[in-house]
Amino acid sequence: MATFNLPIPGELVFYEKPGCLSNARQKARLVAVGHCLEVRNLLAELWTAERLRPFFGARPVAEWFNPSAPRIRAGEVEPAALSESEALALMVADPLLIRRPLIETAGLCDCGFEPGPVLSALGVELEDGEDLQSCSRGGVDPVCPEVHSTTLLAAAADPLGEHG
Repeated sequence: MATFNLPIPGELVFYEKPGCLSNARQKARLVAVGHCLEVRNLLAELWTAERLRPFFGARPVAEWFNPSAPRIRAGEVEPAALSESEALALMVADPLLIRRPLIETAGLCDCGFEPGPVLSALGVELEDGEDLQSCSRGGVDPVCPEVHSTTLLAAAADPLGEHG
């Protein structure tokens, strides 16, 4: 398993889906260990296949996807059946399919928020059984509230939700 030497605290670019409860918990954990986050809207980013590919590293294509994405839950997209180029084309066209968060720092890109060398290098240690990756809304068909521009502005002003 690879190891990384990253400065702690450090500056991270954190690509999220605005309004995602799991992303909020992940951001709070990173800030708690001293990181400064530049939070970006994953859905509004102008992705290309070349820009997106490094976030997935050596993971199998099926692990690049957000299993809670509506098109995956509906069976419309079957990640395990896709080639790398097909997967990237789908994710560029529909960023809801992308596994979140995407994290970028010091030339390192990663996706997801699970125990491993990247989280360890960032100073984040999860307890046994602690899951900050799965959808926090749970259930068979989790529905996130619609995110409006005013919500985005409020989230940018208070990314950890500490003031209301």
